[in-house]
Amino acid sequence: MSIIRHAATRRTETPNAVMTTFASPTQGGAGLSMWHVEMRAGQSGPAHAFDVEQVWTFLSGGATVELGGERLAIEPGDTVVMPPDVRRRIFSGDDGMTAIVAAPAGGRAYTVDGPIDVSPACARPDGDKLVPAWVV
Repeated sequence: MSIIRHAATRRTETPNAVMTTFASPTQGGAGLSMWHVEMRAGQSGPAHAFDVEQVWTFLSGGATVELGGERLAIEPGDTVVMPPDVRRRIFSGDDGMTAIVAAPAGGRAYTVDGPIDVSPACARPDGDKLVPAWVV
């Protein structure tokens, strides 16, 4: 059993959001990564995909999730299971939004629209795929 103390959480800020990592391989050998996402009102992440499934539970605010060409209106308490290799984009609502996300450790992000601009939040490049800092 590993205990990851609050002081060991890792905060990563991108132009679109702040991710706080609660569990990941570098924080105690977890096979899953779990993190908190905070987006201010009117923000959106880049259009991208991950090569692993992600489970997002929205805690506060509202959001619109584009997932595989479908637009989903999200409210607090909703959970979205995002399959691997499906294009997605998240837009925060008028009050911003927060969510908790869980995914297999080491998931890699990529896009067909060009490179994802998350540096220095990229932990390591793997061809055209990036392992974001909040999942390692």
